[in-house]
Amino acid sequence: MLTMQRKNLLKKSSIRNAEYYNMIHVQDRLYAESVKGNVFTDLISIIYSDANIKMAYRNLKNNDGSNTPGVDGLTFENLNDLSEERLITKVQGKILNYQPKAVRRVYIKKPNGKMRPLGIPTVIDRIVQQSILQVLEPICEARFYDKSYGFRPNRSTKNAVARCYKYAQKDGFHYVVDVDIKGFFDNVNHAKLLKQIWTLGIQDKNLLSLIRKMLRAPIEDKGGRSVPDKGTPQGGVLSPLLANIVLNELDWWIASQWEEMPVHNILRSDSYLNTNGTLNKGNLYKRLRQTKLKECHIVRYADDFKVFCKTYGDAVRLKYAVEKWLMNRLKLETSKEKSKITNLETGYSEFLGIKFKLYRKGGKWVIKSHMTEKSIENQKRKLKRAISEACRSHSLEISQHNAIITYNQMVVGMHEYYNMATMICADVHKLFPSIDITMKTRLNDRQSLTKEVPDKRKGGMDEYFYQKYQKSKQLRFVNGMVVVPVAYCKTCNPMCHSPTVNRYTPEGREEIHKMLLKDAYAEVLLQLGRDSSITESIEFCDNRLARFVAVKGKCEISKQQLRFDDVACHRFIPKEQGGTDEYKNLRIIHKEVEQLIFETDVNTIQMLLESTKCKESAKLTKLNKWRINVGREPINLITLKQSLK
Repeated sequence: MLTMQRKNLLKKSSIRNAEYYNMIHVQDRLYAESVKGNVFTDLISIIYSDANIKMAYRNLKNNDGSNTPGVDGLTFENLNDLSEERLITKVQGKILNYQPKAVRRVYIKKPNGKMRPLGIPTVIDRIVQQSILQVLEPICEARFYDKSYGFRPNRSTKNAVARCYKYAQKDGFHYVVDVDIKGFFDNVNHAKLLKQIWTLGIQDKNLLSLIRKMLRAPIEDKGGRSVPDKGTPQGGVLSPLLANIVLNELDWWIASQWEEMPVHNILRSDSYLNTNGTLNKGNLYKRLRQTKLKECHIVRYADDFKVFCKTYGDAVRLKYAVEKWLMNRLKLETSKEKSKITNLETGYSEFLGIKFKLYRKGGKWVIKSHMTEKSIENQKRKLKRAISEACRSHSLEISQHNAIITYNQMVVGMHEYYNMATMICADVHKLFPSIDITMKTRLNDRQSLTKEVPDKRKGGMDEYFYQKYQKSKQLRFVNGMVVVPVAYCKTCNPMCHSPTVNRYTPEGREEIHKMLLKDAYAEVLLQLGRDSSITESIEFCDNRLARFVAVKGKCEISKQQLRFDDVACHRFIPKEQGGTDEYKNLRIIHKEVEQLIFETDVNTIQMLLESTKCKESAKLTKLNKWRINVGREPINLITLKQSLK
């Protein structure tokens, strides 16, 4: 799966998981109450619930960092053999008597050569944090400002960049204020953060105490252990949400300077209302412009934000005010060197790997955007490294194929992200000569680099790449495998976030995935998620759900639509023969079909064949294959008929 596609899939699957474990109604209720401004004093009971913990495990299991160990050396693989009951009991005990284990400090290299510190909690601590996140997020989403986009569900970098384009090109905000916060994640004030959480209506004292302990978890580094008195460790599951809580106050303060400023007598005229009764922003702004207020708007992605103004004077005043407010209100220092004001008519402003400015076209100001120089160099370095990996793995066909696939994923991921730049075609052409030379130098002699389409290509992902890029004249093949052309990329205009998209309302979820669970098996799926009678491992229970969804609730042999009491989850390779609880080894079948797989009595076999309708040739062939796997003789209808006489 491609990187961007994988991320989108995980976002959607987290919604599905809430449906599977019947948590979607709980989250909807929390969101609706938060919209009303209600206070929450008993959230621990929801966090502590079996369904919430099982959902937390499922959400984390498929994350990229699931196999990264904490200080105890354990990963999610070490939890797979635990029963659901045992895992739930373990996590519940942790929540009730919460004492976090130390966070393992690791360092990753940034594009500029500096090192970024990350904190890796233990696996159980991660599940606890995810359980808290699933309950706090709907409450916070109802209170967050609409123009913040980082680490929020169903929002993306493209939404943030699209909003910047709109303010600059359509709305006439040609001055941009950039204020850089020094080491934001490492300098968050704990006391201030807890007060902000309380202000959002999260007033469960037990939960706040738990979060405080989490923030104070010891950090284990090469130099020993230390207890932080400020900051939220990057790498923690809950840290992004906490960061948004801190800066949400900044968002609303900027908004209060203009668009959220109350205007007297505005509701007396119907001209300020839409047909549905909501406030008409356009007419509201007309009324605001009659005041002496300075127009400004903020667009924020995590700790990276921009404030748009219409005049240079407004920008100067706002830059000074923001720097002072951050220091006095949030105790956060700003970088004087990196903070600046940009006139988009004359210079570029950088944001999320994109730089943009305005230029004249037909008497109008139009956006012009590129990849930043840092982004180009970073992509060049990563792609060259991937080519080297493909070269080193030439002796093993499987390793080589995987290396080429990794390279292709990186190129496609780059295209999918940076195609929001209007001049992306020119930018990727800057990359092409260097990458092409490296490819010819490292691969041509040994790997049979060619432009000719091979007679046979590998299927699957390789075929996907070929179909997507076959029109490019720069398409290459290495030993029959497609190599995605770097310079074949078209601009795709980014879209602003739709206000109707919301994972915590039924209407909003319809926009995210048009087709919700089918009535034919929705209830069965919910029952499976809540099934407490099963004594198998947590991995088995989790993958059983995934397999049931994949086959749309039908038996994989008889094709019958299954009811809850009919469902059997069969291991294709039995445990005695080394079979595991992995997804690929599980099959969803009717209980009578499972009995058929093991049955030896001819009368019972005949009866079950009739009731399951497995006498058809294709079904019987599949059934016999599974019988052979468990050490049973295949069923021969002629022999069976003779035995019954």
